[in-house]
Amino acid sequence: MPPRTRTLRAATVAAVLALGTSLLASVPGAAAAEPKPLAVTDHCRSQCADILPPGENGNATLVEILGNKAFGTHPAHSDDQLDRYNGLVPGHTGLTDQKLTDFFNDASFGVAADQVESVTKPRDDVTITRDKKSGVPHIKGTTRYGTEFGAGFAAGQDRLWLMDLFRHIGRGQLTSFAGGALANQGLEQQFWPQAPYTEADLEAQVERIRTTEGARGEQAMADAQAYVDGINAYRVKSKNGRYFPGEYVLTGKIDSITNAGEIQPFKMTDLISIASVVGGQFGGGGGGEVQAALSLLAAQRKYGVEEGTRVWESFRQRNDPEAVLTVHDGTSFPYAGKPDRARGTALPDAGSVTPEPLIHDRTGSAGTDRKAPVDAPAALEPLQGMYDDGVIPEGSLPGSGDGGQKRGMSNALLVSGKHTASGNPIAVMGPQTGYFAPQLMMLQELQGPGISARGVSFAGVGMYIQMGRGQDYAWSATSAAQDITDTYAVELCEPDGSAPTKDSTHYRHDGACTAMEKLERTNSWKPTVADSTAAGSYRMQVFRTGYGIVTHRATVDGKPVAYTSLRTTYRHEADSIIGFQLLNDPAYVTDAASFQQAASHIDYAFNWFYADSRTTAYYNSGMNPVRAAGVDAALPVRAEKAYEWRGYDPAANTTDYTPFAEHPHSSGQDYYISWNNRQAEDYSTAAFGFGAVHRGDLLDDRVSALVEEGGVTRASLTRAMAEAALTDLRGEQLLPELLKVLRSQPVTDPALDAVVQQLDSWRAAGAQRKETSQGSHTYTHADAVRIMDAWWPKLIEAEFRPGLGDGLYTALTANLATDESPAASHGPSGAHSGSAFQYGWWGFADKDLRQVLGQPVKGPLAKTYCGNGDLSTCRSALLTTLKEAAAVPATTVYPGDDSCKAGEQWCTDAIVHRPLGGISQKSIHWQNRPTYQQVVEFPSHR
Repeated sequence: MPPRTRTLRAATVAAVLALGTSLLASVPGAAAAEPKPLAVTDHCRSQCADILPPGENGNATLVEILGNKAFGTHPAHSDDQLDRYNGLVPGHTGLTDQKLTDFFNDASFGVAADQVESVTKPRDDVTITRDKKSGVPHIKGTTRYGTEFGAGFAAGQDRLWLMDLFRHIGRGQLTSFAGGALANQGLEQQFWPQAPYTEADLEAQVERIRTTEGARGEQAMADAQAYVDGINAYRVKSKNGRYFPGEYVLTGKIDSITNAGEIQPFKMTDLISIASVVGGQFGGGGGGEVQAALSLLAAQRKYGVEEGTRVWESFRQRNDPEAVLTVHDGTSFPYAGKPDRARGTALPDAGSVTPEPLIHDRTGSAGTDRKAPVDAPAALEPLQGMYDDGVIPEGSLPGSGDGGQKRGMSNALLVSGKHTASGNPIAVMGPQTGYFAPQLMMLQELQGPGISARGVSFAGVGMYIQMGRGQDYAWSATSAAQDITDTYAVELCEPDGSAPTKDSTHYRHDGACTAMEKLERTNSWKPTVADSTAAGSYRMQVFRTGYGIVTHRATVDGKPVAYTSLRTTYRHEADSIIGFQLLNDPAYVTDAASFQQAASHIDYAFNWFYADSRTTAYYNSGMNPVRAAGVDAALPVRAEKAYEWRGYDPAANTTDYTPFAEHPHSSGQDYYISWNNRQAEDYSTAAFGFGAVHRGDLLDDRVSALVEEGGVTRASLTRAMAEAALTDLRGEQLLPELLKVLRSQPVTDPALDAVVQQLDSWRAAGAQRKETSQGSHTYTHADAVRIMDAWWPKLIEAEFRPGLGDGLYTALTANLATDESPAASHGPSGAHSGSAFQYGWWGFADKDLRQVLGQPVKGPLAKTYCGNGDLSTCRSALLTTLKEAAAVPATTVYPGDDSCKAGEQWCTDAIVHRPLGGISQKSIHWQNRPTYQQVVEFPSHR
């Protein structure tokens, strides 16, 4: 991180969020002197494009919601980017630079006079101009306050209901706000324990930034306050004018006849709640050390301590030599590696681990799906129960749902000007954030003193563009997920000196028996038109210690402990506002080096990419803690001074951080790719699944081939992305090895040989999941895809379970699911989520099959599992499971859900924009592709 003190780091946190009540009345101009606006020159010259389906408009009145349900009509600009996004599936094969805007928006600055659809002036010092084609707000202010006020006002216009949902999710109050549906209960139960705060906590963060962050921090707070003021101005106008989102009526907040009721004002502390949801899910990393310890113990039980540890490490693959890398020039960035001799590791005693209970005092429908529909007015009956499955269906958000895990998403492809047709760098890049209606992000352009950018921001924290383009540069991010979260084992005690138990609520800290701090959230709900869930309530409870939030209880060497989760960004949910402020400032970002410095001020774990007319660059951000020598970051650690993060201060959750130079970074490499793969050599992974086969290979193989050929264009790089987006990773990367094993002897069963031929034909055609023609809703190699979907889980189990044994196999699958195909409902955002093939056992299978075949393998598995290393036995296991898979009917492989009938393969894969409000969207073809995406090539520079 940049050379700032721990005190400054703590202060930056609060900038974004929570101004205390004493700050709410602060004068807009009380911060730093108003910066002078710089001349705005668009150096992209119509060579920047972007897309964010389904459409910019995310608000709908009650009448518009009724129209959507009754007639399928859509509010203006709520779905006009959907067909262009979907059209790239058939359109990418014949794509040219000239055709790009058939599938993307023109991302030039400003709006041509003949393309102006509307002009709004919420204040004299700001204008919001919307274009006819997409309705994107182009916000231009003559003052800094006016610019930010306009951003908040536009956010209210486009995402008011969504922002309200997310501030309540972050505060752990979703059920009280939107209803007690089981999915709502599950969502707040998974998100709130990750960032539980009291109002005093938020105000304390504010005070630190107010007093210590200097001019940048003062400006950030003034910008955030102006943004909140803009949201509230729209909130009041829409309520008084009766054009507010109709969901407020359907959830009982406002009476549709009398207009009685209120949309609660937004506060600065709401922004930190929203930031905790967004940053925690897309910018987190690490954690899970308790589950890792359980699989290590399972390996040691099977093989003995020494051999079991060796086996476990071969599956953990912290620093696999065959893994695809973003920085591929051999530069090493050592971080969080396995120590030669670990110190302080706190493995639990066998069978002693129990999760910390979260829910208490259930009443009524809590924990059930019991309904009690209200007597809805006749006019509203078509909308009754529209939230019965939750405002956000279970599993739709990354990290939510049963067994949900944090997933890093997004991809980036950048090519140096040395290898492009124009001599200027080209980038195709964007975040994968799931598919929702409206989208979690919103497009906007901001032009004002000290701000000049167009792109996306997460709704509710959109003071600045978070990913997009400036006057002569563009930037984007992918989730990095390096290890910024550790697990500590705190020794339990009793204040009276009696023997502690696993249930004790005191722990040893600095030699004293210290009380854990209990944080609580009590929620209650009653049925509404939108959510028929019967009345109920419960209390959520977590314990906070000086080493983080308690997640499990166990014994270690017979002594009771609590396992806690400590992440560096806790109490720092909004530190990153300073980095985003810098990225939007044309006076600050002038080249690759200044971009990297700006990105270093972003404290969540992200990979940041940059392109201008001269070069490309990369920087990995994150508050990487400096760990004590010998500590193994992959496993729980004893909560003792000797094993703490260096310089750790629990009061503000600050510590020493690794310096700028130790974060993976690069400038001018021949090309960069990222699909949440490993960053660089020796930069150890925080999770399982970063081995010899990764979805990043789908990009790396294609981009490296383009670079070798030369003459890369925007269209050819976009085609590479689009082709990878339709490819089944298993078919492209694993099927060749599987076929070699199967054909190591002749396949004598004619029916089985025909199945093998089907799979080989699919592989030869590119292993794509793509329909025969636009709108056919039938895949070209439908039966081969069905067979692979049925075969993969069977073959993995047959390959590994016999050798690993039930206990170890089960423990390892808890660390890493075996499959994440687009048809799997356990994907990063549940079914129909687009993003696929990030985590699975493909890397394990690849190494194991090559070992069976006698091929060279770097970083091999400690043992060969398929057929216990015998090729003939392995082949028999694969043939048996393949025969079983071929016989599984499509209705079983694709069992159907609320969007598809059983057996509908294309539909099962299809992307569904999960409605967060009352407007639904049609399903579109599966693509493993960023939700928001830019295609940029700057021909000139300031």
